[in-house]
Amino acid sequence: MEQFPSTKPVSGTMFRILVALSVIHCMNDMLQSVISATYPILKNDLMLNFKQIGLITLTYQLAASVFQPVVGFYFDKRPSVWSLPAGMTFTLAGLISLAFADTVGWVMASVFSVGIGSSTLHPEASRLTSIASGGKRGLAQSLFQVGGNLGGSLGPLLVAFAVTPYGRENIAYCSILALTAILVMTPVCSWYRRYLQKLRQQSLASTTVRQSPLSPRMTVFTIAILLILIFSKYVYMASLSSYYTFYLIHKFDVTEQQSQIYLFVFLIATAIGTLAGGPVGDRIGRKYVIWISILGAAPFALAMPHAGLFWTAVTSFCTGLMLSSAFPAILLYAQELLPYKLGLVSGLFFGFAFGVAGIASAILGRMADIYGIEAIYNVCSMMPLIGLAAWFLPNLKKRMPPKIID
Repeated sequence: MEQFPSTKPVSGTMFRILVALSVIHCMNDMLQSVISATYPILKNDLMLNFKQIGLITLTYQLAASVFQPVVGFYFDKRPSVWSLPAGMTFTLAGLISLAFADTVGWVMASVFSVGIGSSTLHPEASRLTSIASGGKRGLAQSLFQVGGNLGGSLGPLLVAFAVTPYGRENIAYCSILALTAILVMTPVCSWYRRYLQKLRQQSLASTTVRQSPLSPRMTVFTIAILLILIFSKYVYMASLSSYYTFYLIHKFDVTEQQSQIYLFVFLIATAIGTLAGGPVGDRIGRKYVIWISILGAAPFALAMPHAGLFWTAVTSFCTGLMLSSAFPAILLYAQELLPYKLGLVSGLFFGFAFGVAGIASAILGRMADIYGIEAIYNVCSMMPLIGLAAWFLPNLKKRMPPKIID
């Protein structure tokens, strides 16, 4: 019988561990978002065009995506207590390197290292979140995700007030946050070690069987639909996270610092939406949260290219709020399909999301060079309409009890 030594939830919700994982996710994504927030600085320092900005984003996103399902699959089989600190060490090294990079190749190598850190953290921390949830998976996943979104929203402010006024070399000081994150990881690693030791002592793994609420064929079909929804969400999110500052500077003549503050408004909305998505999905079902959040963002996305500065900020806030509530629901829905492949599923969905964002950023950068920055938002405004694909998702709450798979 196949063993799954690290996927059985603990009895009782471990809020101390969940908060620590949320803080770790916050610090990680704050450091990750430093990359996109420094694009205007890199563009001016190294005389980059939008195509090169897109390639830098592609390099980072591929490193942060391709390796995620591999990492998840590996640690499903061979759990490691120190995987989280190892990943954060890659992030630390990449940020210090980025502060002093003076060629495009050096910048790409730096962001690749940061991406490897993200590839390690997301599937592993998501797995630990599920274990520590004590069955309250929607609440736990939203708490974990909101930490990441909050960190992502704080990254541009960190750059706006600590890097932009003083020079790109100040990015190196961000390594202090990476060291702090490693310190926060230490008690989480100790808890995880005790958890694994307890499982081995009780021989729980030898009695665990895989269960799925759907047939294998239907499971594959449903995962494909979920990936289509991830595609629609993250293509649009890539247009905002990578090029929103350039759009505001070009169309409304705001300063770099002001554009980063507007980016913060969008990103803080994603944090709020993420916090709501998981618990609401626990109450009304994941499918309905997915349906409402992705398709509900469409009116705001369609309106944004035609709005003034104030209403651009409002529509970006509403779009971020709606779209961000989808990811916790999508991820939990997928984990419920394959409940004993948490690392693989988490890595697949985090990785696919990052990969789509990276490829989209490269393509959108080329579009901006040829057709202008405003053309991006006229094209991408239609992406949330792909949310109609949520119609084909089965409602897992109405399915028959899970069947055992040999």
